[in-house]
Amino acid sequence: MTIFRFTGLALVCGAMGLWADVCLAQAKPAASPPAALPVAQLVSAGSEIVFTTRQLGVPVEGKFQRFTAQIALDPKKPETGSVAFAIDTTSTRFGSAELDAEVPKAIWLDTKRFPQASFASKSVKGLGGGRFEVAGALTIKGNTRDLLVPVQLVQAGGSSTASGSFTIKRIDFKVGEGEWTDTSMLANDVVVRFKLQLTGVPAL
Repeated sequence: MTIFRFTGLALVCGAMGLWADVCLAQAKPAASPPAALPVAQLVSAGSEIVFTTRQLGVPVEGKFQRFTAQIALDPKKPETGSVAFAIDTTSTRFGSAELDAEVPKAIWLDTKRFPQASFASKSVKGLGGGRFEVAGALTIKGNTRDLLVPVQLVQAGGSSTASGSFTIKRIDFKVGEGEWTDTSMLANDVVVRFKLQLTGVPAL
């Protein structure tokens, strides 16, 4: 039936004196939509995002207890992938009651106004050997900066683990205002480390 319909359409076009390429364009079957990318599932129990800064030269480590991820990735075609994170800033913990009480304040993460930090990828590049570079934008306290994140992907037993680290400048995001902009008291560099346990990622 399809052949007869295409043939009939071509004859009608010819009879009307239309251009041949228009007729062929109309008669050509529509292309199949691209296959959906595999969507990974985050295993919260095996995942973490931690960060380290220095106060008066002494390392201080904290972590985000709650975050979500939307990762669509085919390791064999990484350029088609995308990565997005939403981090609950109210879940920030240092393991110290005093520090944990400071974090929500306006001069720090201002969690009342900005309860969420986010990252959205702009491109994903494969480097071989399970290594990738994810370029994107990080937003904290309403301030956005471009970021390049190196990622190492390791797979075993149907599970994938993506890990890596990167450094941000806290003052770029207005984390630590007023007297705390003095980087001799609190370092400007914050090292962020992540380990994400994922399922549903195709084989490397």
